[in-house]
This record gives sequence, C-alpha cells and structure tokens, in this order.
Amino acid sequence: MNPLLAILLLLLLVSGVGLIIFILLHSGKGTGVSDMIASSMYANQGTSIVEKNLDRITIVLGIVFFVVIVALMFVYPQGTIQY
Repeated sequence: MNPLLAILLLLLLVSGVGLIIFILLHSGKGTGVSDMIASSMYANQGTSIVEKNLDRITIVLGIVFFVVIVALMFVYPQGTIQY
C-alpha cells in the first residue's frame, strides 16, 4: 500500500470517528419548531467556553474530513488504487 494512501486513509478514519464523537457530545437544542425559534432568540446567552471549544473542534474535524475526501478524489481517481 502506498504511504500517501495509508496517511490519507488514517486521517479520514480519525477525523470521521472524531466527528461522530464530538457531534454526539453537543447538547440538545430541542426538537420542535418552537424550540428552534426560542433557542435562536436566546443563543447569545449562556454559551460556555466548553461549548465554543466543542464547536471549534467539530468545525476543524469537518474541514479535515472534507479536505481528505477531496485529496483522495484527486490523488486516487476511481479505479486507480491497487491493493
């Protein structure tokens, strides 16, 4: 296996699992339409440092996941990976 492919697949796996974990760590915001409207009015109040850091980590992992997917798409087009 090509070392570049191994690194990209490892990054894809780590970022994918990290995304799942950090998305599940987010607190629930409500399920109904009225909860969505009410939460948008009070969104600036009570946002803690932990929630901001969770948001930042989730965004970074999402960007890494997207970049790795695009890199795999360009570096290894469909049908070119030989095991």
